[in-house]
Amino acid sequence: MDEDGLDASRFAADDESPSRADTDPESDASADDADADGDGPMPNVPDPDPQKNDVPEDVQKYARFTKMDGAQYDRVNEFLRDRTYVTAREWAIARLCSDFRTETGVEMTKIGENLPELVPFMTDTYTPQAVNQARASFEEKVRKAGATFLYGAMCDFFTAEELDDVMYESTEVAKFLLEVEGVDLSVEEELEAEERISSVMREVREASEELREREDEE
Repeated sequence: MDEDGLDASRFAADDESPSRADTDPESDASADDADADGDGPMPNVPDPDPQKNDVPEDVQKYARFTKMDGAQYDRVNEFLRDRTYVTAREWAIARLCSDFRTETGVEMTKIGENLPELVPFMTDTYTPQAVNQARASFEEKVRKAGATFLYGAMCDFFTAEELDDVMYESTEVAKFLLEVEGVDLSVEEELEAEERISSVMREVREASEELREREDEE
């Protein structure tokens, strides 16, 4: 994936990186709004470094983002904005919400209070309300992106070859993010996943063609 610029070293610190406020104003502002009347630590306001024995054991053992050590928020955010609809904040918190889910729900307080411990490029603590806002924003963007993509696939805008290209590019970005998170995919697993996705998209295209043909006949 290096040939496409998908390299974790792209996230390394850079003296000329813009400030987070310049790179991701909407996410920071929305998080602040979601927490305006909260009584916990505000997002984007540094909290005193917690004592090691105050950090929960599962947080200490969490190693999902170890490949991101030394990365800056701005660089991660820029990479994601160039390739996806989500911000670095939304990506990180969505991943954490998936990993810290219990039978009673997502441990949003734990995520927010330990955010800097869990994700190297997130330097501030968040309130549960701000964590939930980022989670909801991620979900909304995924739903909208999914609807947009599916319409593009069904409306005959893309040829079969072009649709394959779109799927390949999307899959490469998704696999890269999973690898950054520490997911180890074998070549066989990658090929199987790609084939399953391609098969589904072929069925979607064929079904949409049949639907359009029936409508034309009527």
